[in-house]
Amino acid sequence: MVRMNLVLVVLVSAIGLAGVVQAEDVEGVHEHGLVTRYPGQEIRWQQIENYMPFRVPVGEVTGYRSIDDWIDIEGRVTRTFYSYKGTDRTFAEFYLNYLRALQEQDFEILGKGVSGSRKGAAVGSRSWSEVYFIANPTSKPGEVGTFFAGTSSSGGAGAIVARKERAAGTVYVVIGVEQHSADYVGTLIDIIEVEAAETGLVVVDAEAMGADLQQYGRVVLDGIVFDFDKATLKPESDPALEVIAGFLKDNPEKTFYVVGHTDSAGTFAYNSQLSADRAAAVVAALQTRFNIAADRLEPHGVGPLSPVFSNGQETGQEKNRRVELVER
Repeated sequence: MVRMNLVLVVLVSAIGLAGVVQAEDVEGVHEHGLVTRYPGQEIRWQQIENYMPFRVPVGEVTGYRSIDDWIDIEGRVTRTFYSYKGTDRTFAEFYLNYLRALQEQDFEILGKGVSGSRKGAAVGSRSWSEVYFIANPTSKPGEVGTFFAGTSSSGGAGAIVARKERAAGTVYVVIGVEQHSADYVGTLIDIIEVEAAETGLVVVDAEAMGADLQQYGRVVLDGIVFDFDKATLKPESDPALEVIAGFLKDNPEKTFYVVGHTDSAGTFAYNSQLSADRAAAVVAALQTRFNIAADRLEPHGVGPLSPVFSNGQETGQEKNRRVELVER
């Protein structure tokens, strides 16, 4: 039974345990700064790849060793296996605490679930974990192997799949827990930091534009690039402008605000004017080069008033410098 009064926040921002290496840990491990251990766990295995493809499952098992819904990503992968030895905790407590910690840190939960000792199809079941490990095999031997092999005394299992948008880029977390035996709980935490694309090379997608506008009422116009500290569009913006113009022509009944944003560096008056000038430059390009009617687009600049990330870091500043299309 889950002990509901034992609610431990295990993310490092809450308890500050990142980088702590216990005497029982295997040599050469470095705990990731995003998610840290449940007290009493030992790191028994770790594999870090600076760049590799990874498959994140977000659906249930649909057939023999088959899951239909995946998110295919690439980036830096940190896989860490923890063991907990004792009979005073169950796998369900680990699962509950990690889930609450992720939720409190505003992670989007893409999938979650727990199951008993019998195989099932749901997220978190042993069948689900088996398919997940086949898609993302480990290439380094060690105690993590216990996670893949049940025992006669093994109990339930659970998993959480989560995602968070950060200034440094998108990160996915997959946490699996299993009651390997009455006195042994194993936890595998996979952290995948999606490789950020080069600035200016990502182009807004027409289908994604429609989806974001329908859900949020606005969309960031990726691929719009300006000269430094100016409102002059660079030639690299042409592919994005073509996609935006195509979307506008396919939706002739819709009208929009084109809103410029800046970071907080410099004075408010300067940034307000720069953001307004950049919005106007996008509108002018769409009107003159792609024959978009003047009354469909209205430019505005809000300077640094609506950041999406903190301006305290360069990566946050880059995300805050943007142009958005907002439905009227």
